Amino acid sequence: MNNDRLRASLELHEGISLKPYTDTTGHLTIGIGKNLDAGITIEQAYRLLEDDIAACLKELDRYQPGWQRHNDVRQNVLIEMQFNLGAPRLGMFHKMWAALSTQDYKEAAVQMIDSRWARQVKQRAITLAEMMRTGEWPEK
Repeated sequence: MNNDRLRASLELHEGISLKPYTDTTGHLTIGIGKNLDAGITIEQAYRLLEDDIAACLKELDRYQPGWQRHNDVRQNVLIEMQFNLGAPRLGMFHKMWAALSTQDYKEAAVQMIDSRWARQVKQRAITLAEMMRTGEWPEK
């Protein structure tokens, strides 16, 4: 079997859509004929996650140079915030970024909590702010 020709043929006949759409039989579909009504496999979910993490890292490098100078735990916090908020909204945390520029992690955590985002995500924000403050992973 020629996989390249098979992929090209499927793309030709199925089409390609980077946004979900409802196909002619009423099924939510994306990509090249992927029926989302059937769900995805755990492997697909993790592949999507890896792609999303890579995109987060690229965006952080682009919009927040120097974010990697903090320890792994604090980098994790910033990646999670980027993942959840996206670059434009994360960039609006001006006071948090100012605190991070002087390694004032206590103030950065305060600024995280003092936000609409924290009110929306509740416990996630509390956990991430504590990780930012302490630079340590939470106990399980």
